[in-house]
Amino acid sequence: MPLHLIKLSVGSEDVDDLRQWHDKRLAETGRVFHRTRMMPRRREELLAGGSIYWVIKGFVTARQCLVGIERISYSDGTPATELVLDPVHVRTVPTPHRPFQGWRYLMPEDAPPDLDDLPGNIAEMPPEMLAELRQLGLL
Repeated sequence: MPLHLIKLSVGSEDVDDLRQWHDKRLAETGRVFHRTRMMPRRREELLAGGSIYWVIKGFVTARQCLVGIERISYSDGTPATELVLDPVHVRTVPTPHRPFQGWRYLMPEDAPPDLDDLPGNIAEMPPEMLAELRQLGLL
């Protein structure tokens, strides 16, 4: 089973805001990536189908597939890592998550389900309603 990452999307108001920011980066650089200082030690497990799950305003609300993990250096020589992402954002069932720094590993069994995998037209519900249903244990 693939391993995932979870990361706060600081400054994003919602999934559309994150998508717009990533679309701008894609237009400027030809790819979508997130820079971080640390290189994940479990790189191979992450690249075996893993995703990065985004926490926006206290809820995991979207994910993007990881397509590469590259070691880079800033202009001053400081090492860093680029997490290369698929530009497609997949909405997840909003799941509460407390704030944290950096990124964390996320086990597959702890990852929230994709909205599109749920029956009916649940994905069309307002995000606030989905979050409340999730908190009540109904999703």
